Amino acid sequence: MGKMDALSAWDPGSGLSELKKELQRLVGTIAGDEDDDYTLETIDRARDTLLALRDLRTRRSPCHSPSQKHLSSFPYPEEFRCPLSKEMMRDPVIVSTGQTYDRVSIQKWLMAGNRTCPQTQQVLSDTVLTPNNLVRQMVSKWCRTQGIQLSDSVTLTDVDSITDSDRDFFSILLSRLSSSIPEQKEAAKELRLLTKRKPSFRVLFGESPDAISQLLNPLSSVRCDLQAGIAHLDLQEDVITTLLNLSIQDNNKKFVAETPSVIPLLMEALRSGTIATRSNAAAALFTLSALDSNKALIGNCGALRPLIDLLEEGHPLVMNDVASAIFNLCINHENRARAVREGAVGVILSKIEKRSHVDELLAILAIISNHQKAVEEMGELGAVPCLMGVMRETSCARNKENCVAILHAICLGDRRSLKDIREEEEKLCGAILEVSRSGTSRAKRKAAGILKRLNRAVAINLTHTA
Repeated sequence: MGKMDALSAWDPGSGLSELKKELQRLVGTIAGDEDDDYTLETIDRARDTLLALRDLRTRRSPCHSPSQKHLSSFPYPEEFRCPLSKEMMRDPVIVSTGQTYDRVSIQKWLMAGNRTCPQTQQVLSDTVLTPNNLVRQMVSKWCRTQGIQLSDSVTLTDVDSITDSDRDFFSILLSRLSSSIPEQKEAAKELRLLTKRKPSFRVLFGESPDAISQLLNPLSSVRCDLQAGIAHLDLQEDVITTLLNLSIQDNNKKFVAETPSVIPLLMEALRSGTIATRSNAAAALFTLSALDSNKALIGNCGALRPLIDLLEEGHPLVMNDVASAIFNLCINHENRARAVREGAVGVILSKIEKRSHVDELLAILAIISNHQKAVEEMGELGAVPCLMGVMRETSCARNKENCVAILHAICLGDRRSLKDIREEEEKLCGAILEVSRSGTSRAKRKAAGILKRLNRAVAINLTHTA
């Protein structure tokens, strides 16, 4: 009796139980026969029954297939290892910072309310997961050569199941936001925690048209006495942080930003909140501005002014979130003009001169440097020596690229600065020339463009002298 015969001898619906009984009977026959009078056929049937039991068990639990079960024993390449799970990636995806993770692992990270890249600690501009087809092909090819059959990755849903009790509790918390100050504080703190830990509560806000307005209700009235003022600051922090938690979910970004009082209250939090509240308000504006329509909306509301003020203030706990928000907003062309009008150039150059958050601020300066007014201001403020100094000091290729891109924009928009650039180039022994040879491809192009203009200016001067 072959293995398939053993399999077909039992009903699939109850095969596991029947196979166990048959195996028990056969093993009992073999083990209980003191005279060794059992036949070879009995041994064969016991072996085939055991194999049939194994196959049936495997089909019922695909995640315990042999290839899956023993995968960890294979010394697979390090580049296939997920930085979060420390296991081989079955479904590699790329996040907005360019890092690659296994889909299941990064989904769990995001569903827990995290808004940063686990490796770089940068704030994620969005939660879009882009398949990394190259790594996936490499993993598949390696597995084929090793004879390993990988199962498809299990994809987590964006939300866990919403129960009736969740809905009821959600309604109770919203109603408490219109009650006494102690109940408002308790409800706001609970919503803050729930929207961080449970994606279902973020979804509930999206399903309830008035939920955001109810959330913001405690901040709508101004209280003058000291005790109430302290309570208001606590409420503000919890409400603003809840808005941040909601904005992390892509489906929420549009309706949160378009709720009339959200952006004004975030701006107010930037001006008057605790440091934690200000940081979270800036982070909320950053995550909301992942949508192009929100970039314009936030800019139209005047949010760049308090962001630039906070940048100028320079508190170390808010700088990353503020710089990220300004950068994201300035991707919109009209917002670049707004940022320049609000004094961004002077504030940014002042910080860069002090070598404060150079990476982030150079990126902002580079993106607004295509605005003529920004170029003129940089010339007036003496930006050339500062940028040349950073370019010489830094070992970061991206910083060198941004410096030379800004200098290139200055060359194009303010010819008076060519003399300053030439003098600094000679003083620093060819910093631009070095980038033209060893920088990124974009940096090389920009540096070559600057050198070409410098050489042309020298030639013109020589002609005039002759």
